[in-house]
Amino acid sequence: MYRIFAWSCAALLALLGTCQSALAQSHPAVEAFGRLPVMESPMLSPDGKHYAAVQSLEGRPVAVIYPIGFADKPAVITASEGIIDGVRWVKNDRLVVYLKLNRRVGDPSELIHQWTRAVSFDVHGGDPVILMKNNLFTDINTNVAIIDDVDLDDPDNIYMPIFVYSDVDDAFRYDLYRVNVRTGSEERVAVGKARTAGWYLDGHGKIIGRLDHTEKPLLDHVEAYDKGDWREIGEYDATEDRGAGIVGIDSDGTALIRSALDASKRAVFTRLDLAKGKETPVFANPTYDADIPIEDPWTGRVVGAGYVADRPEVYYFDPKMEALQRGLEQAFPNVSASAVSWDTALKTVIVEVEAPKQPPTYYYLDRESHQATKIASAYPGLSQADLGDMKPYPYKARDGLDIPAYLTLPPGKASKNLPAIVLPHGGPDSRDDMSFDWMAQFFANRGYAVLQPNYRGSAGYGHKFTEAGLHQWGLKMQDDITDGVKKMIADGIVDPKRVCIVGASYGGYAALAGATLTPDLYACAISFAGISDLPVMIRSERSRYGSDSGNVSFWLSRIGSPDDDSEQLRATSPDRHADQVKCPILLLHGETDITVPIKQSELMDDALNKAGKQVEFIRFPGEDHYFNFADTRVRFLKESEAFLTKTIGN
Repeated sequence: MYRIFAWSCAALLALLGTCQSALAQSHPAVEAFGRLPVMESPMLSPDGKHYAAVQSLEGRPVAVIYPIGFADKPAVITASEGIIDGVRWVKNDRLVVYLKLNRRVGDPSELIHQWTRAVSFDVHGGDPVILMKNNLFTDINTNVAIIDDVDLDDPDNIYMPIFVYSDVDDAFRYDLYRVNVRTGSEERVAVGKARTAGWYLDGHGKIIGRLDHTEKPLLDHVEAYDKGDWREIGEYDATEDRGAGIVGIDSDGTALIRSALDASKRAVFTRLDLAKGKETPVFANPTYDADIPIEDPWTGRVVGAGYVADRPEVYYFDPKMEALQRGLEQAFPNVSASAVSWDTALKTVIVEVEAPKQPPTYYYLDRESHQATKIASAYPGLSQADLGDMKPYPYKARDGLDIPAYLTLPPGKASKNLPAIVLPHGGPDSRDDMSFDWMAQFFANRGYAVLQPNYRGSAGYGHKFTEAGLHQWGLKMQDDITDGVKKMIADGIVDPKRVCIVGASYGGYAALAGATLTPDLYACAISFAGISDLPVMIRSERSRYGSDSGNVSFWLSRIGSPDDDSEQLRATSPDRHADQVKCPILLLHGETDITVPIKQSELMDDALNKAGKQVEFIRFPGEDHYFNFADTRVRFLKESEAFLTKTIGN
C-alpha cells in the first residue's frame, strides 16, 4: 500500500497561476470547465531527476520542466508560432517538444495542411534546436516529428525518418536518420523505398524491421532485417481499417506486436516472430477489443496491454510492472489508476488517477519510500459536488442490437422530467467510457441529463459491432441515438419537449442529422466541426490524400462512395434537407480545421439560411479540430449555455 501526500499547489504551480479555491460551488464559472487542463502528459526523465508536462498558460498550451524536489523554479517553454502538442524526454538532459501549425500552402484556394516539428531543449528550457533542421527536404515534409528510437545508449543521438526525393527512383522515399539532439544535424543510416511507410528499431539503435505500403493494390508488407538482408515475413490487406497493425516491438526485441482480429472478429494482440514469421497470440479479452498497447518509454518495447470496458483495464507482461499496477489499484480503489511514466530504474513513477467525478489527477510515486505525492489535478476549480453521477445506461436498438451508453445526471436534481443533452461522440471509430468528460460534466452541472451512446460503429466492442455501422451514417447509426432518447423519455427521466442534440466532428454530423432527419425529436441542435455534406467530404479527402490512398479507402468503407452510393449519401447529408428543420441550430467551427474543413459548416449555414431556418454560425480563427485553446472551449460552453437556456431552459 502507498501513503498519499500532497505538495502545496502554490509551491508547485504558482508560476502558471493555476491554484484555485477548493470550495464546492453549485455552479462554478464556465472557465472552471472550459479551461485547458492544468496538466497533461507528464513524463519523467530517464534518470528520474526531472519531469515535464504540457500545461496551460494564459489559455494556451506550454511545456514545463520541473526538477524533482522542486528546489528550483520550473522552466516554462512557450511557442510564438504554432501550438505545443506534446513532450518527450529523449536523453537525461534533453526534452523534445512537439509543435504543430495548420496553414495553407500557396494561394488562398489551396488546402490547409498541418505542419509538425520536433524541437529539443535542455533541462532549463533553453538551447532550443529544431531537429533535422539541415535536411534539404525538411521544408516540404509536413511531419518531421516522428521518433523511432531514443537509444539511451547513445548520449547524443536519436533516430527519425523523413521523406526525401530520389533522382534514381524519380520519387520520394522514406529514409531513416541518426539525429543529434544537441545540434539538430542528421546522418542517414538507412535508405527506404518509394513504398516504405515505417521503420522498427530495437530500442538501442539497431534496425530490425520495416513496413512497406503499396496502393495498387492496397497492401502492407512487413519485412525483417538481419545482417544486411531484408526478408518479407507478412503481407496484409490495407484497405478500409485493415493493414499490418504493428503497434510495437516485443519485450525481447525479436518480434513485432501486431493488432489482429481473432475468429470472432475481436481485436487481439499477436507476436510476429521476425526470424520465422510465425504469429502467436499475446493478449485478448473475450468481450472487448484489445486496443491499449503499453510501451516502455525508453526502449519502445511493448510491456503490457489492455482494453476499455466501462473504464480502461491494463495488464503487464512483466511481473514487477504487474505488481505495481495491482498495488495502484489497491491504493486508489473504485477509480482508474495507472502508471503513465517511469524512470529507467523504475524507482519513481508518475501515476494518473481518474473517474467520472474525479478529473485526471497526477501523483509522484517514490517506490522505495512507498509515498505517493499529489502533483496536480487537471481541473482544480471543480469539486465532486459540482459534478454529476455517471452510470451505464445500456439499451436495445429497434433491431435488437445491444447499445452501450452512459447517462450523467445533474447534481442535486431528481432524475425525472429533466431537460436533456444527447452527446454522441466523434470518430465514429471511437467510444465513450466512464472517464471524466469536461463537456458532459458542464452540461450536467447546468441542470441537464446527458446521454452518451456508443452507437453501432463505435470502437472497442469487436469488429462485428463496427461492421454494423458501415454505410449507416444517418441510418441505423442515427436510429441508435434516437432509440436512446426514446428510452430516456419512456423511463421518465427527460422531458420529451426539452431534448437537444450536441456533438463535435462525427457527433456534430449526428446533431445535424438529428435535426434534419428526425425533426420532431429535438428542440435544438449544436454542431462543432460537424460534417454536413457526405459527397463533398469524400471529394475533399480524395483531393487531400489521393483517390487510391488508405485514408480514402477507410472513409469509403465507413460512409460509402459518392459514385456507387450517391443517392444514399445525398439522402443522409443534412445540408440537403435543411427545409425539414424545425428547431434552432448553432454551428461552430475552427477556421484552420483540416480534419473536417470549415466548408462543411458553411454549406449547412447557407442551406439553413436559404430555407429560412433559425441558425447561428460562429467561427474560431486559428483553431483547428481539437479545442486547442481555452478561449475556444470557454466560448463554446458560453454560447452553448445561452443557446440552451433560450431553447430548452435548465
